[in-house]
Amino acid sequence: MLRKEPEFTLGVEEEYLLVDKKTRGLVADPPESLLGECEEVLGGQVTTELLRSQIEVGTKVCRNIKEAREDLAKLRKSIIEVTGRHGIAPIAASTHPFSRWSDQKHTQKDRYESLTSEMQGAARRLVICGMHVHVGINDDPLRIDLLNQAVYFLPHLLALSCSSPYWNGNDTGLKSYRLTVFDALPRTGLPEKFQSFNEYQRHVDILINAGVIEDSTKIWWDMRPSRKFPTLEARIMDVCTRMDDAIALAALLVCIMRMLYRLRTRNQRWRTYSRMLINENRWRAMRYSFNEGLIDFARGTIIPFDQLLDEILELTYEDARALDCEAEVASVRDILSRGTSAHRQLKAHELAIASGKTDEEALKAVVDTLISDTAGAI
Repeated sequence: MLRKEPEFTLGVEEEYLLVDKKTRGLVADPPESLLGECEEVLGGQVTTELLRSQIEVGTKVCRNIKEAREDLAKLRKSIIEVTGRHGIAPIAASTHPFSRWSDQKHTQKDRYESLTSEMQGAARRLVICGMHVHVGINDDPLRIDLLNQAVYFLPHLLALSCSSPYWNGNDTGLKSYRLTVFDALPRTGLPEKFQSFNEYQRHVDILINAGVIEDSTKIWWDMRPSRKFPTLEARIMDVCTRMDDAIALAALLVCIMRMLYRLRTRNQRWRTYSRMLINENRWRAMRYSFNEGLIDFARGTIIPFDQLLDEILELTYEDARALDCEAEVASVRDILSRGTSAHRQLKAHELAIASGKTDEEALKAVVDTLISDTAGAI
């Protein structure tokens, strides 16, 4: 017998890059007082990241998407105001258009020192940011069951969030280059499939007992059961430059989770597919975002992304109504019409070059677009 329906609470974590407003480059050595000033305003909702040129914020546990929007807007606004006093601006982008990873300084913290010591060059290159969305599911067996099914939708979420087309000043040809950097670490990529929570825990315990990891926070899959909270944590998405896009994707994710739960209450379930197939869609999302469609495994063919999105929105319509986030979920279609951050960055560069700017000037124009879009709609 199923327990009481999960509350489907939400928590959103965003990582930002800190740029110098004059040079538009990353601030490798921000003022020592900066984090303390942010903490004075936001308390425990702000923290350091691996690199000193990064900062992370996290919403409170939100009962619905409207609370999540309100809290995330407060976080972004506060970071913009505090950093602005130092001539710095945050950009919600998963890579910087031109600053180099080799010029960055690492945060002096035991966890980060341990990571860089173990992972060496793979960790030193992590000048990347992501968005993590927690969905509250206070039932361990249910979390594993929904994890197994939700993995199918991860490439779709990635395709709508891409914000990392550049690396070291070069157009990589990928809309999400971030994952090529992150995938160099162990225990990344798509999650394994488990028959039960106990089976999952046995696998984690093997790594802990072998001394490979201290706990499951060192498992960095695209989606994972959170160790700290009774949630499933989606980690595949690039950080969305526009806050509206972040909220739309958080709403879509929670509706997908509720849809999968609802099927379960009717003795139905989403078909699970092999990692080989889902990885193909993951790669397509990294490479093209939504431009070239994804594979529909049942039909065995590539389907235009707008058609796939319409199908997902139809599947989750009942859930969007139940969770009172119909408008936010519907706004996912706006991402298709105006493009992801990656599309907008590439367009800004193209327009700057067409106006006679050098490549260096054009990349700085991309940063200006990111600064503006990060601050928009808050």
